[in-house]
Amino acid sequence: MSLFDTGLPERSAQRVVKTAPLAERMRPRSLDEFFGQQHLLGPGMPLRLQIERDDSASLLFWGPPGVGKTTLAKIIARETQASFIEFSAVLSGIKEIKQVMVEAEKAAEFGSRTILFVDEIHRFNKAQQDAFLPYVERGTIRLIGATTENPSFEINAALLSRCRVYTLRALGQDEVVALLQRALQDAERGLGALQLEVEEGALEAIASYSSGDARNALNALEVGAKLTEGRGEKLLTKALAAEALQQRVLLYDKKGEQHYDIISALHKSVRNSDADAALYWLGRMLFAGEDPMYVARRVVRMAVEDIGLAAPEALNLCLSARDAMHFLGSPEGELALAQAVVYLALAPKSNAVYTAFGAVRSDIESRPAEPVPLHLRNAPTKLMKELDYGKDYQYAHDVEGRVADMECLPPSLANRRYYQPTQEGREKLLSQRMDEIARIREAKRAK
Repeated sequence: MSLFDTGLPERSAQRVVKTAPLAERMRPRSLDEFFGQQHLLGPGMPLRLQIERDDSASLLFWGPPGVGKTTLAKIIARETQASFIEFSAVLSGIKEIKQVMVEAEKAAEFGSRTILFVDEIHRFNKAQQDAFLPYVERGTIRLIGATTENPSFEINAALLSRCRVYTLRALGQDEVVALLQRALQDAERGLGALQLEVEEGALEAIASYSSGDARNALNALEVGAKLTEGRGEKLLTKALAAEALQQRVLLYDKKGEQHYDIISALHKSVRNSDADAALYWLGRMLFAGEDPMYVARRVVRMAVEDIGLAAPEALNLCLSARDAMHFLGSPEGELALAQAVVYLALAPKSNAVYTAFGAVRSDIESRPAEPVPLHLRNAPTKLMKELDYGKDYQYAHDVEGRVADMECLPPSLANRRYYQPTQEGREKLLSQRMDEIARIREAKRAK
């Protein structure tokens, strides 16, 4: 069978539609039926203009699951009267890609246009992505890729430069509710034949728990409708909706952009002393299935990077939280991480050690590696002593104030000050101590 065959006969196609999941049956067939993405599809917006003008440029749709990436590709194929081939990056390889390209070139000779839709295109490796390039450049195919990952990181630069990238957003709650209402009213493709009534707030609950994912919202509605019908009832209640949902859909990918975005939000909330926001982002990660030990490691980093010596006990608390998480497991151990995060958010802040160590790294990388000054070297042998190793070293415990008038940095860095303590928390005391040490040293030099 050719890749360009129209597929199932009409009666068979109708039978498949009726047995398909509600989300598939309710898939919009035109831009007028499409929900959301008004920033791209509203009157005069860029993607709508491109579709209306039959612009043949290749496209990349970037957005979370269930926002219409596949649906838009199918609508574009219908609007432009192009053959539509759907590829999955999970199931296809270079052999399949080349076979499709040969078919597309044959079709192009007869004036037929081909849209190749690649779902999860970020899963293709570099060689597979490169295989598309010559055909995209020659116009043999119009590539439409869909990805939940940032194209800047996951798509080859050469292929990315030949595509227009459109960012799709999660649907708003009102949009999801409207979509569910349409499904309940549509007797042909939806649930209209059941003539269900809906308790106030039930659809809003489904919309809220779907996190802007239309597919999950429709799937939950279908389950709720079956539960209602199975109990011989006609009212879809909030309780039945909650039973259908079971668990909120959290948009999160442990190896993708959501992973980095949310840990960044957690870290910056702690840094900004916002305990409530820090708890929220922590929960978003843990409840979505993030490895709690990864979170624990990042929390320890926050303690040393943003709290530092302003509250040195923070490091011990975070290490204890890590041990508690390891010992108790989930969900009990998660409270230890929550405790640590709240403490970090409310603790006095200082990045003085972080900044100081960065300055040290910069000096080490930009300056010659100077030898250790002779007076700081060990002299375990007679030869070393004859070479003045350890000469003029002053043992601090034997001098007044326990501070010797002795330079410990290489000559080119003499008197360099890396650590600049803040006036926050314990560091205020450390700042006072540094000033005291400086006064003792100055007094000895003045003698």
